[in-house]
Amino acid sequence: MSNLLTRRRFLAQSAVIGCSAAASPLLTPVSFASAPWDTRLVVILLRGGMDGLDVVQPYGDPAFAAARSTLPVGPARGAIDLDGFFAMHGALAPLEPLWRAGDLGFVQAASTPYRDKRSHFDGQDLLEAGTMSLDGARDGWLNRLLGLQPGVTAETAYALGRAQMKMMIGDAPHSVWAPDTGFDMSPQALRLAELVMRDDPQLADALAEAARLSEEEARLDEADGDAGRRGDHLAVADFAADQLRGEARVASFSIGGWDTHARQQVEMGRALGRLSATILALQSGVGADVWQKTAVVVVTEFGRTLRENGTRGTDHGTGGAMMLAGGAVAGGRVYGAWPGLDEADLFDRRDLMPTSDVRGHLGWILRGMTGLGQSDIETTVFPGLDMGRDPGLLL
Repeated sequence: MSNLLTRRRFLAQSAVIGCSAAASPLLTPVSFASAPWDTRLVVILLRGGMDGLDVVQPYGDPAFAAARSTLPVGPARGAIDLDGFFAMHGALAPLEPLWRAGDLGFVQAASTPYRDKRSHFDGQDLLEAGTMSLDGARDGWLNRLLGLQPGVTAETAYALGRAQMKMMIGDAPHSVWAPDTGFDMSPQALRLAELVMRDDPQLADALAEAARLSEEEARLDEADGDAGRRGDHLAVADFAADQLRGEARVASFSIGGWDTHARQQVEMGRALGRLSATILALQSGVGADVWQKTAVVVVTEFGRTLRENGTRGTDHGTGGAMMLAGGAVAGGRVYGAWPGLDEADLFDRRDLMPTSDVRGHLGWILRGMTGLGQSDIETTVFPGLDMGRDPGLLL
């Protein structure tokens, strides 16, 4: 199986440099995986460093408004009050019914072990590796999870989207899919390719899977005639939901647009609009029964500075926020120990101080969703992690 994965990754890389293999839908990843358990896990990576202080605003801390003179803060300026201390950004208003129903929650002041350098690339790589450092990291934590589960096949593990999901890289089987990849072969050309590849079972299987996924995309486009015009995030959500109604059990993909150095009020509103639409598309797409067994976990590589900068934005920071959605989550709460925003309480006197490890929250979600043992999570999925006490993120 590892040879097949190597060939798939080669095709994906070839697409980047203009190889004609770009006609195959087995290219860049957003990831899924189906497995013996009955719950569904969706992991969404927000690339660019989401400002968790803007998304889940601690308006009850007097230092917050003082640090942000132009960015709108609190319910008086359009945010949606959650608990009298935190408010969620007004652009998340479409998700308010989920909060009221207990299907939406947040974790504040969380971070990976990444500190100080504030590089998007290194921060994302470490988050996707799930390790303490990048030294020797060669696979991703979601793939290591799959490797510990019996019965996982290529048909139950998918990678979707146009950005490589390193959290899915590894020896456990998975497939890849991206919207509008244009697998456009005539029946005669497909038959010729099958004849050429018939002596290589792995390539023949890859070709058959490419044709199957293309047919699936065409079926979805027919059901929703404007899917190609709705944006990649919704095309991916539609495809993900369709698979999660069947054998798929885990999905992972990314959404960009979170590097808000300037004009944050405008850019954050747009980004949160895309995220809200994606989550609601997943909810409606999987249907009520599957939604009750689903946990959507939204993560980002780091948070942003407490104080806004001179271009009405915020710069790369440390502590940030996670978002949780789905019928399986214990929503209606903001989790995490609040560190305070006085200068002495900040990380490097500029960033929100992390009080929990993103991997710990992910670990407890994996434990609850898959039944995997805590020892396996702490030694294999997230090596070196101490999960600590169960924060109770799931019902």
